[in-house]
Amino acid sequence: MPTFTHPADDAAEAQQALRGLAHATRIVSDSSDIYRVLGALTDGLGSLSQALHQLAGFHDRTPDQPDPTWPDATDGTRETRVVSFLSREDRAASCQVSWELHRAAEMVRQVCGVIGRAHEAESTITYPHIPHPTSGPRGIHRAAVSRPDVGPGLSL
Repeated sequence: MPTFTHPADDAAEAQQALRGLAHATRIVSDSSDIYRVLGALTDGLGSLSQALHQLAGFHDRTPDQPDPTWPDATDGTRETRVVSFLSREDRAASCQVSWELHRAAEMVRQVCGVIGRAHEAESTITYPHIPHPTSGPRGIHRAAVSRPDVGPGLSL
């Protein structure tokens, strides 16, 4: 379950969920799953884009600009102190991190749009009704759509 307050824990959980999805999509036994998966991925990528912009925003602040979204930053202590203690080299690296994260967020936003269009196109496909599949060897459904042309997924 997402914590909504601990980003590192939520990121680790998202990573595990995506790894599980990569494993689960090797064989698609129900074509209606594709539409739901594409919808969930579209929504998830929208959230990923937002998270990347927010992480980049941490690095966008200058020493005199505390982040007002942090509970204890109203007096300018928490985030201002972090940025003001950075060396010139660290501030330069922080700018690079910000730039790269904003770029990544925009790329993810574009990918989200592409998957969204695939999701819309998927909704127009009428798959033939296939009777409930019977189990084959090792519990694999004979009527399952397998993708032998695709190799194993990348390990995250």
